[in-house]
Amino acid sequence: MKPKRRAMVLAASYVLCAGPFCARIVLADASANSVTAAAAGPTAGASQGRRVRSNDPNLRSSSVLVLDQTHSSVLYSRRADVAMPIASITKLMTALVVLGAAQPLDERIEITRDDLRGGKGSHSRLAAGTALTRGELIHLALMSSENRAAHALGRSFPGGVPAFVQAMNAQATLLGMIHTRFVDPAGLSSENVASSQDLSKLVIAASENPTIREYSTDKAFAVRAGRHTIDFRNTDSLVSNPAWNIIVQKTGYITEAGKCLVMQAVIEGRTVVIVLLDSFGKYTRVADAKRIKKWVEATLNEGLLHEG
Repeated sequence: MKPKRRAMVLAASYVLCAGPFCARIVLADASANSVTAAAAGPTAGASQGRRVRSNDPNLRSSSVLVLDQTHSSVLYSRRADVAMPIASITKLMTALVVLGAAQPLDERIEITRDDLRGGKGSHSRLAAGTALTRGELIHLALMSSENRAAHALGRSFPGGVPAFVQAMNAQATLLGMIHTRFVDPAGLSSENVASSQDLSKLVIAASENPTIREYSTDKAFAVRAGRHTIDFRNTDSLVSNPAWNIIVQKTGYITEAGKCLVMQAVIEGRTVVIVLLDSFGKYTRVADAKRIKKWVEATLNEGLLHEG
């Protein structure tokens, strides 16, 4: 399937609440996929809106945000305003910036030695000299968290990686991500930081892009590298779980960040954004996501989530 050259975003607005504070998010620029945010301060929606009165979901991640996007309310929050390393969650912003710049997705880009210099955790199956299209690189960066693919996307941006990182931070500011800072396009640096609140805004913005939705939730993808075919699989096992309806997702891991997972999914007919940062152990982030899904389903079925 040939990648779409440009993604369009419909104008819309919603309110993001965490604790007593709300922010109105406006999808303002349909062509550039940009988002603006204005802090609204304490509101009646925050103090009297929909509340969850069931038991704590017993999550193990250090920072958590569960947002009912359908009704603009926070269902669960833990240290959601604390900036933390986000590892490869970074690649959602990388894709958003590349697609927003409308660079040709069919242009071929060669992996170079510069893309191999990733430091610790920079695992990749793309050897120097491999040439893939920009669309294929985005696909691999989102689906299988390919680090060299992400770096090549930044390197091939006008002005190179420095200009690309500047564009990433500018987009973060535009999204209202006030606790966010990027220093590289792959997320290998622990200096790439954001709060769970900030990442919920990034997930929502990414979900408006059909290319990101398709690539991030694809189960598998194969590319030709010279005479060989390399098969890649999604780093998030939940995309293959028929019990889940995931719209967009991204995993991340470096030692400093722990295991991370962000997603937008439909649960009980509602669009729910889940952000999990610094999960310990190999399976904790997936287990936490499953606990959240079960908790939200039980909460809604019991009628414990109701209007103010």
